[in-house]
Amino acid sequence: MRAYTSIVIFIFLHVLGFAQQTHKRTLLLMGSRFDITVVAQDTIQANQYIDIAVAEISRIEKLISSWDQSSQTSLINKNAGIRPVKVDQELFDLINRSIGISKLTDGAFDITYASMDKIWKFDGSMTKMPTEEKIKASVAKVGYRHVVLDKENSTVFLNKKGMKIGFGAIGKGYAADKAKALLIQNKVSAGIINASGDMNTWGKQPDGNDWKVAITNPLNKTKAFALLPIVNGAVVTSGNYEKFVSFNTKRYSHIIDPRTGYPSSGIISVTVFAPKAELADALATSIFVMGKEVGMNRINQLAQIECIIISDKGDIYTSDHIQIDNN
Repeated sequence: MRAYTSIVIFIFLHVLGFAQQTHKRTLLLMGSRFDITVVAQDTIQANQYIDIAVAEISRIEKLISSWDQSSQTSLINKNAGIRPVKVDQELFDLINRSIGISKLTDGAFDITYASMDKIWKFDGSMTKMPTEEKIKASVAKVGYRHVVLDKENSTVFLNKKGMKIGFGAIGKGYAADKAKALLIQNKVSAGIINASGDMNTWGKQPDGNDWKVAITNPLNKTKAFALLPIVNGAVVTSGNYEKFVSFNTKRYSHIIDPRTGYPSSGIISVTVFAPKAELADALATSIFVMGKEVGMNRINQLAQIECIIISDKGDIYTSDHIQIDNN
């Protein structure tokens, strides 16, 4: 349902001549690249901070992983159609928020997408479209309304056998949020958690300036079309221009509508700005599915949320309060 683009996000760091400096570590977590940047007095202090973030992200991965057979998420999936599973309050709350986003997006975002049959192939092996019957059958077990939450007992029940939940479209954003919160709690004045395109910032650069991102057009990677500040918030960029199939001159992306089983079309890149990466992560995926008109309309109704959409023709659309610096 979700993959991250190779759209380049440049972080402009100005550190020379300041007592505190930025320190960055790149590593593999949750099956993806994480770049963790902190502002600190020296390398020793920075490494201590980054170790705290790594430990927190690893903890979250263990909690939400559907690959780890001992995780609570796997236990929920194993007991689909059988019985409710008692889970930690943290996981219960994440699932509850996920269902809230599903309602907000009319089901364009849905953590039960993990139940979907993988009938679409984006590795060049497909020679014809799946039949309408196969497409319909592929989403028969998908549907957030079949997730039953018992707040009093903190249990989760998937009421259809064979159902599954997965956090591929929200998990890394959530991990970035939690790592940021823990670093702030540990008196880290500023930094960036970049989880394969899910980026969360706080504080300012050592020179006192805001963090900024430059986002390139995937159809013209040599130039950035926007330079935007991020002030104690998150930005997520997602795209599909590298994984797609074409039938009858129409291009279908690897981001699939969990309601219909059909791939999304018409958009190649979405960037969402929000207070939290968790929400930005989920909305970026949803906009692909909803389409640029419905997606942009929905974003314009939400406080503190902005987005940039690039169509498959290279046209750029921005939400109401985005101010683009093209210089």
